Amino acid sequence: MIDAHHHIWLQKDLPWLLGPEQPRIFGPYGALMRDYTIEEYKSDIAGTGITKSVYVQANWAPNWFADEVAWVQDVADEHGLIAGIVGYSDFMAEDVRPQLDKLKKYPLMRGIQQQLHWHENPLYRFASDPDICRAPQLRRNIARLADYDWSFDLQVFSGQMKAAAELARACPEVTFILQHAGMKEDTSPAGHKAWREGMKRLADCPNVVTKLSAFGTFIHRNDPDFIAQMVTDTEKLFGADRCMFGSNFPIEKLWTSYSELFAAFQDATAGLSKKKRTAIFNDTAARIYRL
Repeated sequence: MIDAHHHIWLQKDLPWLLGPEQPRIFGPYGALMRDYTIEEYKSDIAGTGITKSVYVQANWAPNWFADEVAWVQDVADEHGLIAGIVGYSDFMAEDVRPQLDKLKKYPLMRGIQQQLHWHENPLYRFASDPDICRAPQLRRNIARLADYDWSFDLQVFSGQMKAAAELARACPEVTFILQHAGMKEDTSPAGHKAWREGMKRLADCPNVVTKLSAFGTFIHRNDPDFIAQMVTDTEKLFGADRCMFGSNFPIEKLWTSYSELFAAFQDATAGLSKKKRTAIFNDTAARIYRL
């Protein structure tokens, strides 16, 4: 089985990670102000059956984007387990290719993430512009990922999903991997309606898949009922062959253990066929990230 989304880090290398200028999307997270190593991650997943993982960039300082990938590649070479790396590049640059060229020598590189999510609540906001998905240079640069055979990890809120779908359609040769099933932070009836409409727009784009991950982000707990509802709703929209499980560890470790989180996802998929469960927990990630 595959964990399609995790992070590791060394705090001494990330002095800015928890600085006052960073979004506080997870609430208080002093418990993360320490090293989270591959050894601890291996301990966390013990007994779950996870045999491969995908490392997703952890917001190192932008000028260290190549150092992050180099370090993770070294960790993977030494310890195994990490089967794919999603790095960072700045797609708002005039031409992103010099950045991508610095990363292409690392054999585990599979894609790039630049967090595009914008929210009225500044604590949830990462991008500076709610319409960043419509920026011409962003679209031009993301389209260039096709030349590297890399995907783009897409992170947006419901209000940005129309523009995100336009972005996906403008770059048909690039696979977009929607983070955290669209980060549904508003669970009111109106919020759910907006999320579902946006998700439908993205699901209608054949080059968009999604991660089932980080469902504790806004509620700050492991809620099996909420996970089950998100899995059910998302799978109905995308189909299991376009859904993949991701732990978002160690972020979710703020409120749960890996085993408890994984059990909630297993329970959430218990009503699906074996083929669909295998897709969600293994095959989709293996295919999309070429693991």
